[in-house]
Amino acid sequence: MALTDIWFLLIAVLWTGYFVLEGFDFGVGALLRVLGRDDTERRVLINTIGPVWDGNEVWLLVAGGATFAAFPLWYASLFSGFYLALLLVLVALILRVVAFEFRGKIDSTRWRNTWDWIIVVASTAPALLWGVAFGNIVHGVPLDAQHHFTGTFFTLLNPYALLGGLATLTLFTFHGAVFLTLKTTDALRDRARNLARSLGAAAIVFGGGFLGFTALEHGGWAWLSSAVAAVLLVASVLFATAERDGAAFAGTTGAIIAVTFTLFWSLYPNVLPSTTDAAFSLTTTNAASTPYTLEIMTWVAAVFTPIVLAYQAWTYWVFRKRISRSSIPAGGGLPVARR
Repeated sequence: MALTDIWFLLIAVLWTGYFVLEGFDFGVGALLRVLGRDDTERRVLINTIGPVWDGNEVWLLVAGGATFAAFPLWYASLFSGFYLALLLVLVALILRVVAFEFRGKIDSTRWRNTWDWIIVVASTAPALLWGVAFGNIVHGVPLDAQHHFTGTFFTLLNPYALLGGLATLTLFTFHGAVFLTLKTTDALRDRARNLARSLGAAAIVFGGGFLGFTALEHGGWAWLSSAVAAVLLVASVLFATAERDGAAFAGTTGAIIAVTFTLFWSLYPNVLPSTTDAAFSLTTTNAASTPYTLEIMTWVAAVFTPIVLAYQAWTYWVFRKRISRSSIPAGGGLPVARR
């Protein structure tokens, strides 16, 4: 196996890790105002992901950095063509971070509600836009002979990509609801479980449709991995109904892995197909860095990747316990300024 193939596989693994871990973060954020009936419950929801959400975002940084270093032409064409869409994702991620940090700084219901809605919007937008982005990556975009994107922002809003956005949105919110059944107690846990069943049905519909179109276009292993994803989604709904929360979460995790595998397998050996002319497509060969660069990167990844994985696994182990209303201290924050 060539180093270009190894790095394509590693980038696929990084995106898979990001979607699995940040996926339930997005789901929890998107459901904040749906499941949280009062400020204490919303603080419970935020605290379920509080110790891990920033570590989960590291997977995105590493995936982007690995793409830049291993396949610079892919990175350049992707970020120039998807500039506005990726800017929207970046703005949403920044606002989400600010909202997590700021919502408790002032003792004001209006202040907290404002930041809560920002969390909802800033979690929903990336969950939708990542699906749109990967739908376009797999389907292809207009590239010229110099691998320059020749479309517009509206070129990216095609039916297949929009279906991909609905697939990731419903899948991540389902994943987040199931995660909450593992991390909360009492009434909040029951509401999360009930909502998970409805979200699971929506994920089956939109995810199944998206994977079905993908398999029809690319065939081969895409059919098998799509079937695996569908079976795991159905199993997750059944496990959630049976109150087997751990098995349900394992099912949503496996489904996200299968979906991501389907997308990257359908893409290979291209990294960004051209709908203008197949000869203009970017591949693992013509988009790659020099062999020497890839060799150095491989040694660095071999040394540091196990360390990062071990640290993140330790973090999840430390913060593995459920969170209840009694776990939340009395609200604080600075008093509202009076004139």
